[in-house]
Amino acid sequence: MSRRKQGRERGRQPSRKPAKRAASASLPSAPEFRFARRETLAALALAALAVGCYLPALSAGFVWDDRIFARALAVRDWDGLWRIWLSPSEIEDEGHYWPLVYTSFWLEHKLWGFAPAGHHAVNVLLHAANTLLVRRLAERLAVPGAWLVAAVFAVHPLHVESVAWIIERKDLLSGLCYLGAFLAWLRFTDEPQAGRGGRHYVLALALFAAGMLCKSIVVTLPAAFVIVSWWKRGRVTGSDLPWVAPFFVVGAVMAAADLSFYDVREPLSLGYTAVERLLIAAHALWFYVGKLVWPGGLAVIYPHWETGAGDPEAWGYVAAWVAVVVALWFLRGRVGRGPLAGVLFFAVTLSPVLGFVDYGYMQFSFVADRHQYLAGMGLMAVLVGAAVRGVERLPAGVWRRCAAGAAAAALAVLAVLTWRHAGIYHDGVTLFTHVVAHNPEARFAHRNLGEALTAEGRWDEALTAFRVAAEQAPDDDRDHSNVGAALVMLGRLDEAEERLRAALSLDPKSTYALQNMAALAAKRERYGEALDLYRRLIEVNPRNPSAHHGMGTALYFLGRPAEALKALERALALDPTRDDIRTNRDEVLAILERRAR
Repeated sequence: MSRRKQGRERGRQPSRKPAKRAASASLPSAPEFRFARRETLAALALAALAVGCYLPALSAGFVWDDRIFARALAVRDWDGLWRIWLSPSEIEDEGHYWPLVYTSFWLEHKLWGFAPAGHHAVNVLLHAANTLLVRRLAERLAVPGAWLVAAVFAVHPLHVESVAWIIERKDLLSGLCYLGAFLAWLRFTDEPQAGRGGRHYVLALALFAAGMLCKSIVVTLPAAFVIVSWWKRGRVTGSDLPWVAPFFVVGAVMAAADLSFYDVREPLSLGYTAVERLLIAAHALWFYVGKLVWPGGLAVIYPHWETGAGDPEAWGYVAAWVAVVVALWFLRGRVGRGPLAGVLFFAVTLSPVLGFVDYGYMQFSFVADRHQYLAGMGLMAVLVGAAVRGVERLPAGVWRRCAAGAAAAALAVLAVLTWRHAGIYHDGVTLFTHVVAHNPEARFAHRNLGEALTAEGRWDEALTAFRVAAEQAPDDDRDHSNVGAALVMLGRLDEAEERLRAALSLDPKSTYALQNMAALAAKRERYGEALDLYRRLIEVNPRNPSAHHGMGTALYFLGRPAEALKALERALALDPTRDDIRTNRDEVLAILERRAR
């Protein structure tokens, strides 16, 4: 090779080396790659925990209030989406205006109908997403053991009610919006200037409003912002208020609108005094703490407790909370502001369901596991964070490995408890058998058990459950009517008629008693009497498809097929899913067509 050519070759060498460096600069370094892989594995592990312990829910059906969305025509119909948003009163038995939840049900119905597995899968995936957001939030707040906090959130049995019960989608969707809004707010407070920070502020406000359209319990989010601000800086300044004020305004307006809608649909006044409400709230808070720390005996519907201004034990709950808050305030210099912030977050987030304002479920119980789906994060962060700090003080080696093993064992126990508890939502019989076993006096539980047994054709057992319900509520026409219906199915017609007449004496317009008495009259071939009863029932409830169906059947046997066809067409229009109505309509139509020939 000539010297001239060698020189040209040597001159090219430097140009290749920078190119190699530029190419290598686009690849992550080994430590960065290991960190990304570790983060991915940590996220996958959390998702696996959140999904794995809820696998029993995927084979479950509809239970209890799931019938609200399963029977809603607005969910079934293609044009129902507009009615969900603009005419929510069409959704029977739903007292709140939470349209985003029913929008999700509407969309799912268009994808897979009312297949319970699909609805359960969405709930489980939403819980997994919330678990990942909890970890991210804990990391942004520098909570010690952020991954462990999220892992406890993923597998804690208190969350079963929110995840395994389809209708409680409202907890999961509102939680998703709440956590997203919280993270966006923290991004904004890090970058409060115009531009990116401003976009995060708008996103936080929009997600908060969306959360209120899922479940108004998230109304406490702006108060949580104030608590976090105090925790980070030790004070809340006047400059914070202009930014957080719009959240308070939006929350107050949307909560007031929801309460107004609720008061129209389900007017309620439980009559507790201000002192009694304070005592109920203090007791409920300690109840929630106890269940979070030791989640045993989860009853779904917990017994009411007696409360009154003269009860020293009730005042003890109040005094204990005051003592905890005061102690944490004076100890903040030694243990930090975190424990007090976590306790305040817990109490404030639960405040809408502590009994200060009447809500429907208070008729059944003062507490419910689902109520602390979000609130529990505060105590989880405090307890897990304290444990992690304690472990960090241990000498490296065997003691820390023992601590890690104990944490893994605790997660495993919680996951097993969650797996087992999720199984009780498999069907109505399993659920309400569990309820009455833990709380025999639970309101309507025996009735619901009887109705679930009825759906399975287990009439003897249903009759037993209905009799207990009637004994607990002797003035309730529905329970007497249910006893009568069970007796009809068992062929004990004289006993059934006696019980149904007793139900009608309690309420002559009882839809349940009229329906069952009409069915009994038809069974005894007293079709004229059955027709009169069905007409009375339609006067009370014109949109009852079973009443129109029964009237059509009675008219047919009375030799009036043309009138029968009109009644059956009306019944089918009210409930197009009823194959029995369609079959009877087609039979009558065929008879009329043959006569026309």
